[in-house]
Amino acid sequence: MIELGIVSVVLMATRFAAFGRKLAAAALIMLALAAFSPLGNLLLYPLESRFPPWDPSRGTPDGIIVLGGSVDTDLSAAHRTPVVAHAADRLFAPAELARRYPNTRVVFTGGTANLVSTDAREADYSAPILENLGIAKQRLILERDSRNTYENAIFTKQLVAPKPGERWLLVTSAFHMPRSMGIFRKAGFDVEAYPVDWRMGGRDDLLSFTNVGADGLGRTEVAVREWIGLVAYRLMGRTGELLPGPAKD
Repeated sequence: MIELGIVSVVLMATRFAAFGRKLAAAALIMLALAAFSPLGNLLLYPLESRFPPWDPSRGTPDGIIVLGGSVDTDLSAAHRTPVVAHAADRLFAPAELARRYPNTRVVFTGGTANLVSTDAREADYSAPILENLGIAKQRLILERDSRNTYENAIFTKQLVAPKPGERWLLVTSAFHMPRSMGIFRKAGFDVEAYPVDWRMGGRDDLLSFTNVGADGLGRTEVAVREWIGLVAYRLMGRTGELLPGPAKD
């Protein structure tokens, strides 16, 4: 939308000024809708509500897989200490699960998403946080080479070699769960969804407006990015369906 606005300003200085003004108006309207309208909630709700909270009555899991995405590796490297930028629930939830199930293995998977590879790996900075939250160092299995969710699934499966009948939990943000589950299933790793880090309350928020533009823009950006990821991964054959959902028993 910002790029459209810039293009519109350039066009206003040419013989296409009339079109430039229309484009500017369209960009402004789109920006307002993304910032203050329920657009972000409407896009997020189908993602966040796709998988229900995990049911502990099914028994003790054999392992817990934690997807990276909470720690900013560049800031952590610059300050030489873990910097949690967002989605802290991805770290809190496995710590609570580890206390509840003391014999369950815990895997953190996350390297760096930077196009230019660096020595900073999210797993290296997340491990101390998980240890400080009460997970013993010897329980932690670190996968530090993956750059995206697809590699999270592939590398983690190679690392832990899950046996038939084992039950593994997958901890990630609720909006990211459909794509993550689809990728792990396609990789042949049967996991159970443990969604965390919700960005909206639920159905009651579907038509809620906000007077804080940054909040609305943030939700819209997260949702649009995830929908683009779902489409792209489906086209690449990395998921078996556009919007993966709970397995049918």
